[in-house]
Amino acid sequence: MRRTDQPWRRTGPGTTVDDTTAAPPSAAPAPAAAGTEPGVDLRDVERETALIRLFDGHHAKLVRLAALLGAEQDAEDLVAEAFCELHRRWYRLRAPEAAPAYLRSVVCNLVRMRIRRLQVSRRHAGVEVSDIASAESTALLHEDQRQVVQALKNLSTRQREALVLRYWMDLKEREIAEAMGISPGAVKSHISRGMHALSRAMETQR
Repeated sequence: MRRTDQPWRRTGPGTTVDDTTAAPPSAAPAPAAAGTEPGVDLRDVERETALIRLFDGHHAKLVRLAALLGAEQDAEDLVAEAFCELHRRWYRLRAPEAAPAYLRSVVCNLVRMRIRRLQVSRRHAGVEVSDIASAESTALLHEDQRQVVQALKNLSTRQREALVLRYWMDLKEREIAEAMGISPGAVKSHISRGMHALSRAMETQR
């Protein structure tokens, strides 16, 4: 008769495994945090928490950035798309602290793509279609900024991006270069030329 005090456990019909010799699992699951269900990946919980904080702290600024760059009525949609992109690529970030810079870069790229699409569609249509700013994006701008925003529309895309990132977002040249995907030297050039063109445009509005 088999002893019953041996550490055996049944794994299936007619089979047993000796727990004293069984190999350990290759990777133990991460322990669940207090208040989370078993099997929940802690990394996913941390990602969602970080994204909520980023949204609360940066959403309004990013919508304003998109509006100033020329997104107009699509500003909020483009920022939402940027957050979705960050959610997909979260684990590829070099560090969570890089998330705000990544969001700015994605917003700049998305606005740039929007402007190109509008330009192409207008050329094919053969008509001039003026941008109509939404109530939401316009409300984010102060009254004394509206003339400047109108003047910004006459600048090149790169000049407009450099000025907005520098003087509205208050970023350093290194941060602007990262957002625009260019060198700091190119940032200086775009800011200098942009300021000169903006000053001329403002003079003509007076």
